[in-house]
Amino acid sequence: MSRSSTLLLAALSLLLCAGAATAAVPRFREAPHFTNSAGGAATRCPPPLPPTSGADAACSPNAAVHVAMTLDASYLRGTMAAVLSVLRHASCPESVHFHFLAAATGPPSSTTAELAAAVRGSFPSLTFRVYPFDESRVAGLISASIRGALDRPLNYARTYLATTLPPCVRRVVYLDSDVILTDDVASLAATPLPDDTAVAAPEYCGANFTSYFTPGFWASPALSSTFRGRRACYFNTGVMVLDLPRWRRAGYTAQIEGWMQLQKRVRIYDLGSLPPFLLVFAGRIAAVEHRWNQHGLGGDNYRGLCRGLHAGPVSLLHWSGKGKPWDRLDAGRPCPLDAVWAKYDLLRPDAGIDSL
Repeated sequence: MSRSSTLLLAALSLLLCAGAATAAVPRFREAPHFTNSAGGAATRCPPPLPPTSGADAACSPNAAVHVAMTLDASYLRGTMAAVLSVLRHASCPESVHFHFLAAATGPPSSTTAELAAAVRGSFPSLTFRVYPFDESRVAGLISASIRGALDRPLNYARTYLATTLPPCVRRVVYLDSDVILTDDVASLAATPLPDDTAVAAPEYCGANFTSYFTPGFWASPALSSTFRGRRACYFNTGVMVLDLPRWRRAGYTAQIEGWMQLQKRVRIYDLGSLPPFLLVFAGRIAAVEHRWNQHGLGGDNYRGLCRGLHAGPVSLLHWSGKGKPWDRLDAGRPCPLDAVWAKYDLLRPDAGIDSL
């Protein structure tokens, strides 16, 4: 083979590789622009934040609400819909600062720059910052769970928010990528956190709490005594309000990692990143109204069957579980509530976001 042919093949290979990497990040439409409310004192907004990705905006006193989410190609479509829903229903959308923890390595091949560009393309005036998450930090602590998707290292990024976000960020709302808000995120962010409480989330004390841990855990007095004196209830970690200074003072990241290290030696749970949070926080959180996490809409972790809403008002819909609305819509087998998510989908041309 001639030298020119070799160079041509090498160039084509590079183009194909670049195309494969780009293809991992789909092209989304530009979202509508939402402006701060001009209402009375109840909805008085600070000046809008500049559309920047630097640390200065995160520390601005004009950042009314901080929202943290993960960012990767696999769930990017859900993240984009969630961001749109936050802005659509916020009283001060131009004063919401987003913090995205992005998978820096691993499949699908997409760089943090490509992910950031996708967000900027759909939300040109959004104030946000992308933080590359070193997945090797947690990969050695993860144990296989009942569903492979739960074992992605990025699922554990929420554990490291207190050490990742700038120290000036004191309170943050953490949201999973499969949620849609139908209410003002500022109301959720303003949840009272008494005393030294670092976490607020909806509690579900009617759930069978014992099912989240193995029989061996409950049979061990040393382990089961962890919950002694605590009214331990299930809560979903996909929607939380976190006080980061309190988290750091208590060393909660190290406590969660400690339970994960024990799990590697003695299996005490089967469900991904949730049980370590329950071990540290169950019975020690500030309860939030259930309307802020109408969860389980993705069905169970095995079949992903359709589920309806729980009784009561709705401020946030959460497609936790195996079935994701974008997958069911693309397959032509949506569940009834997937139509709500579809209105915020920036990928499908018929989503109808202009009428939001």
